[in-house]
Amino acid sequence: MTAEESREGLSDPETEDAADAGSSRDDPGREPASSEHAARPMAPEEAQVARQIRDRLGKRTITLIGMMGAGKSTIGRRLAQRLDLRFVDADTEIETAAGMSIPDIFATHGEAHFREGEKRVIDRLLQEGPQVLATGGGAYLNPQTRARIAESGPAIWLKADAETLMRRVRKRPTRPLLQTDDPEATLRRLMDERYPIYALAEFTVVSREVAHEVIVDELVALLDASL
Repeated sequence: MTAEESREGLSDPETEDAADAGSSRDDPGREPASSEHAARPMAPEEAQVARQIRDRLGKRTITLIGMMGAGKSTIGRRLAQRLDLRFVDADTEIETAAGMSIPDIFATHGEAHFREGEKRVIDRLLQEGPQVLATGGGAYLNPQTRARIAESGPAIWLKADAETLMRRVRKRPTRPLLQTDDPEATLRRLMDERYPIYALAEFTVVSREVAHEVIVDELVALLDASL
């Protein structure tokens, strides 16, 4: 089935990310598996696979990397739900630590300041597994962060094409790095810069316009085969 054929009636990870961000919870960056994001009851076979993955994972972290709009937060929540693990969104943790939104951090302190804080927060989070961790699009570019992620568990690149990413990010016009005269050209430039580095991740799964559970199924199969 092509992306065009599968698009109608399917959820958009970026749209749902925006809705999720407004939900009420005690700790906005950390979600237990028993959350509102449960898609469906698990079959006994699925529950057994989830237990096996958790046992093999131990105290490590499953880290999702990729561009803005790849669906890291949305898919990460559902993966954590499937595996009965905690979900953590690094960007939300950064905002909590800074006491301001990421666009405000960029506007007030600049990108370099944000990246330094991002590095510190992710380093701390990686010590708190087991969990599923969604990182910001630029986090994996830092060599030290990249090494820490590799030491702490499997890194999975959610890879999407430019058209898919652009369609999603247009719905959220507050992305700091896309506040330019030509956001699409900026996005493509970022992809050119980042994709060779993302490709260093241990695993890659294609993020595309299919039901979220399809991507989660692929991630679970990958983890079951590789851990």
